[in-house]
Amino acid sequence: MSDALRDAALKSKAWPFEEARRLKARAERLGKDEVLFETGYGPSGLPHIGTFGEVLRTTMVRRAFQAIDDRPTRLICFSDDLDGMRKVPDNVPAREMLAEHLHKPLTSVPDPFGTHESFGEHNNAMLRRFLDAFGFEYDFYSAREFYRSGAFDEVLRLCAARYDALMAIMLKSLRDERRETYSIFLPIHPETGRVLYVPMKEVDGEAGTVTFDDEGGREWTLPVTGGHVKLQWKPDFGARWAALGVDFEMYGKEHGTNTAIYDAICRALDGEAPEHLVYELFLDEDGQKISKSSGNGISMDQWLAYAPAESLAYFMFLKPKTAKRLHLDVIPKAVDEYHQQLRAFHEANDPLARVSNPVWHIHGGDVPRSDMVVPFAMLLNLAGVANTEDPEVFWGFVRRYAPDASPEANPGLDRAIRGAIAYYRDVILPTRAVRAPDERERAAMEDLAARLEGWQGDAADAEGLQSEVFAVGKAHGFEPLRDWFRALYEVLFGASQGPRFGGFAALYGPRETAAMIRGALSRR
Repeated sequence: MSDALRDAALKSKAWPFEEARRLKARAERLGKDEVLFETGYGPSGLPHIGTFGEVLRTTMVRRAFQAIDDRPTRLICFSDDLDGMRKVPDNVPAREMLAEHLHKPLTSVPDPFGTHESFGEHNNAMLRRFLDAFGFEYDFYSAREFYRSGAFDEVLRLCAARYDALMAIMLKSLRDERRETYSIFLPIHPETGRVLYVPMKEVDGEAGTVTFDDEGGREWTLPVTGGHVKLQWKPDFGARWAALGVDFEMYGKEHGTNTAIYDAICRALDGEAPEHLVYELFLDEDGQKISKSSGNGISMDQWLAYAPAESLAYFMFLKPKTAKRLHLDVIPKAVDEYHQQLRAFHEANDPLARVSNPVWHIHGGDVPRSDMVVPFAMLLNLAGVANTEDPEVFWGFVRRYAPDASPEANPGLDRAIRGAIAYYRDVILPTRAVRAPDERERAAMEDLAARLEGWQGDAADAEGLQSEVFAVGKAHGFEPLRDWFRALYEVLFGASQGPRFGGFAALYGPRETAAMIRGALSRR
């Protein structure tokens, strides 16, 4: 990065740079030779849109840090695959078989898909394919290997030696009835292989062992090392930070109230609590929290069926500390705003404007140029009147509007055409509801149709056509003029807003647009 861009990065108010500057101060204070980022994953289910968002946002902070500091960085994606399977997922085969392995670590549960040695390993493989598909750079860590390999042993022995102090941190946050049986250690039964939630009879800090009675009343003594026990999830969070030397981790609001606990555990184990960002949760179209189990919201596959991952990355970039509604209706706006930002990036000469643009963070500074000569929202309107799902028909309209455009020269636009066809068919058409015009609206639309039929200018002159639409609205007394445009979209497309109508008329053709208007009026 040039000196000018680095100086701009040090001044930018974009949130990844704000996080990066805090991280830089930490690295300087601690004399770090390497800066470590971490994200966590619970492999009880398949990776999803939240997984993408967490790794993506962490990667944005990592890239921002790399722009202002020369220290090497690493990103660890940590899978808690030693966690016990608490319930059988609804969306997997062989559910009766899985029920026989409840409470066993996920890496000890047989794979219902029959492709891996365990259910945990299957979901870990899915996670890695998922992350690789989006080009994330990361090191994968498995909790099972982390506990069994000895990499965690030193911290686990320290947990045993400082058991009372760690328990004091945890007990403050628990209800009275929970305190009776709580332990930071969860033994893994030597015979059944199940993760046990039982109280400890003794924790020997010097020997590094725990003694407990299993559910049948038999007493056992196990070493805390070698994968014989695991930590409860809250202590595990902080202990992992201490063991790995994590410098930055972000997590959702549901973890936010536990931040003080995670930090205290880390410090009690001689670690330095990392910088962290608590992000707000996504909501569905009704403002309810998105839940994997309830199935509200949208999935990665749904978004990618209609739009590229970069548009989702743009949506994820925006205000991570503000709750946002994540549903199908946000996709068209995200696509068009992403391409607007691409154009703005390349039009900007100011380094500060460039590094503050969301697309700098999406593409790590290597920002492509937009080839969307037609907005996604306009393609949706075209899908509503073209009466075809053949992309080549759409390209016929596009070439009339932009003669040099082609699927080869504009692959992003070609993808958008196919996405718009699918989005219109799946999302808009089933609920499309056009309305009848009132008398003033009908008169104005008949006037507009007549003017378009007699249009003598360039058929692709979007600005000229837009001026003509404005003139009709003014001539018929629409005040404010947005009421006129709302009427056009509600009567013609069943939507309350859309792209510039003059641009649509240039794309579809002035006379074709006039025929569309007359057709709509004749049906009323």
